[in-house]
Amino acid sequence: MDLGIAGRRAVVCASSAGLGRACATELARAGAIVILNGRRADALEATAQELRDETGADVRTVLGSVSEPDVQDALIAAADGAVDILVNNNGGPPFRAFTDVDDDDIRAGVENNMVTPIALARRVLDGMVERRFGRIVNITSSSVKMPIAGLDVSSGARAGLTGFLAGIAREVAHANVTINFLLPGSFDTDRLQSGQSLTAQASDRSIDEVRGTAAAAIPAKRFGDPDEFGAACAFLASDRAGYITGQSLLIDGGAYRGIL
Repeated sequence: MDLGIAGRRAVVCASSAGLGRACATELARAGAIVILNGRRADALEATAQELRDETGADVRTVLGSVSEPDVQDALIAAADGAVDILVNNNGGPPFRAFTDVDDDDIRAGVENNMVTPIALARRVLDGMVERRFGRIVNITSSSVKMPIAGLDVSSGARAGLTGFLAGIAREVAHANVTINFLLPGSFDTDRLQSGQSLTAQASDRSIDEVRGTAAAAIPAKRFGDPDEFGAACAFLASDRAGYITGQSLLIDGGAYRGIL
């Protein structure tokens, strides 16, 4: 399928690894100009070169935390001031019991996972409306629909982001600008694997046992492949998805048992 976004400028936040990288890869495969972002220079440049080699796409990089205003400025500048596609992504708070969460933890979670993506959306929306094309895809979490113990800060911040931008989505839909949300479940990324390693150590079990138990609890009986997530992101960012807006797409292999 031709996604109709060849030559479009796509900013993908936190994209040197994991699900952000998967989204950037699929956008590059579709012919978009991709602006990668990450906090480790070696990983960022390695990812950029790999994408260039594989896809032949124009891949640009911006180093630093997307929560910093100067990094946000640099991301927009790297897109020549005209962002057509914004993929909001940022590292989530670590697993932590509610009783161990203090006010600073809550503020940091809200800043990183609600305030920052809203700030980026505000920076690009006027231009998208003016050009009559725009796609904002926000990577949140399955915990928005089904809270996960230990991710209370993440769940609250991402739910707040969803409520805030879902309303704005209806205000800009007339200009062929869409805002949607991707809610990942258990995808086989470094973050998932590191968490499983900690669980194995804490419970005196093997990593294979921990992974096997976790996979068995998912109706699909496996973890998600990041490429699957990236493909969904690229579709929502495409010219073909102009009638989908304000929606939260849960991608979790059936782990969420609800029907809505």
